[in-house]
Amino acid sequence: MKGTLIPSLSAAILVLASGSVASAQCSALKGDAPAVKAVAHAEHAGPDIVDTAVAAGKFNTLAAALKAAGLVETLKGKGPFTVFAPTDEAFAKLPKGTVETLLKPENKEKLKSILLYHVAAGEVLAKDVKTMPLATVNGQRAEITVKDGGVTIDNAKVTATDIVAGNGVIHVIDSVILPSDKDIVSTAVAAGSFKTLAMLLEKAELIGALQGPGPFTVFAPTDEAFAKLPKEVVEGLLKPESKDKLAAILTYHVVPGRIFSDVAAKGATAKTLQGGAVTTSSKGGTVMVKNATVTAADIDASNGVIHVIDTVILPE
Repeated sequence: MKGTLIPSLSAAILVLASGSVASAQCSALKGDAPAVKAVAHAEHAGPDIVDTAVAAGKFNTLAAALKAAGLVETLKGKGPFTVFAPTDEAFAKLPKGTVETLLKPENKEKLKSILLYHVAAGEVLAKDVKTMPLATVNGQRAEITVKDGGVTIDNAKVTATDIVAGNGVIHVIDSVILPSDKDIVSTAVAAGSFKTLAMLLEKAELIGALQGPGPFTVFAPTDEAFAKLPKEVVEGLLKPESKDKLAAILTYHVVPGRIFSDVAAKGATAKTLQGGAVTTSSKGGTVMVKNATVTAADIDASNGVIHVIDTVILPE
């Protein structure tokens, strides 16, 4: 892949070397889950990523944003880091006033989330590129696509690669890529097929919890999944005296941390917020959670990831 980038990142560490930005997202998994380890990095002489970008002269907006988000010192750290760097022209594509709004102190956390979505831990070089999801330091995944000799990351084209710095590498992109800014509950509601789940979460007073920082992995039963249950079961769960039982069932569908489908497909046991454990497996290319089939996977939210399931799973 001439002039383009990215190796297999399934073993890439999700934690910045400083330990101050992200935490390992698969700590809730045991068993056959793959180990998470740092990508090998060759030591390079010369300026760090921030100074390299500033010297290039076309990343002035990015430099200002890193400063406003308090990330300059982080990206001057040991690393290694891979940065997909939007040019000034890329930032200029955003709707008028967007950059100015993001640079305001009250929007620091939102700005930080966006910038960290452009950063991967470890050194990712052009020679190893392939179509794949990219684990970003933001916690969410960006999609790398290799097609017709070009590479895109989400909606952005990679226009230059392998700008090597002392603590990592920069690849230039022509658009700013944006992570999901909706939490798990808002994402599920917007999907339109989780009305029963949303209603039950409200009855169990769990909406606030799932709008918290997380991150969480939610195995979300559709309306059709709840319809499989006997009518009297759902009606019984809606009674005030069943609130604790309802909460137990719903939290049995939630696991701390972000667990993506490629990890779940390996077969793993994860402890749920309810306290019990669920086991994932793969059968004929389909991911299963206990007796439920995952029908849609890896739906990113700002505070976690959703996997859609076709059956309500019940604690034992």
